[in-house]
Amino acid sequence: MRNKLLIIGASGHGKVVADIALRMHKWQCIAFLDDNQNVKSPLGLEVIGRTSETNKYFQDYDIIVGIGNNATREKIQERLEIEGATIPTLIHPSAIIGEQVELAQGTVVMAGVVINCCTKIGKGCIINTSSSIDHDNRIDDYVHISPGAHLAGTVTVGKGTWLGIGSVVSNNVNITYGCKVGAGSVVVKDINETGTYLGVPARRA
Repeated sequence: MRNKLLIIGASGHGKVVADIALRMHKWQCIAFLDDNQNVKSPLGLEVIGRTSETNKYFQDYDIIVGIGNNATREKIQERLEIEGATIPTLIHPSAIIGEQVELAQGTVVMAGVVINCCTKIGKGCIINTSSSIDHDNRIDDYVHISPGAHLAGTVTVGKGTWLGIGSVVSNNVNITYGCKVGAGSVVVKDINETGTYLGVPARRA
């Protein structure tokens, strides 16, 4: 790990990523790349370039993608991996992480999160504020679990899926890739077809 951190994206999600990085006290310098020239100094941190300029910083910086959109985050992180960037995992100090939990590179765990034992979380995921993931879950790459979402035990969530704020997934449920589960929705049975799911219980929209 390097002593400098570069965050790609200086908007809302990127600022939360920066806040976590500041609280981790692992990097002496934290900065942003962003294409919006109107963004000046979020959280008092400098925007030092555009998102296309990452390869200039590989030698000196760890680099993480601070963009909320799953597909965009995947595209950028996959490019960074190919180009040889060092991509860390960020965990807010208030998060509770159980034994034998695996967190892959580029994943961000936010304030108040609980991840219980024997859960495996892929790369580039967002585990957002005060969400909980119980035992033996399998969360694939580039999933976004929104604030206040709760997953019971032995849940599988496919690549690129987004679980909306306050959504709930019952135990032993599998959700396929690329799904969107609406805010407050409750998933009580397997979702095998990609799509948008809403309601209590959640049904395909």
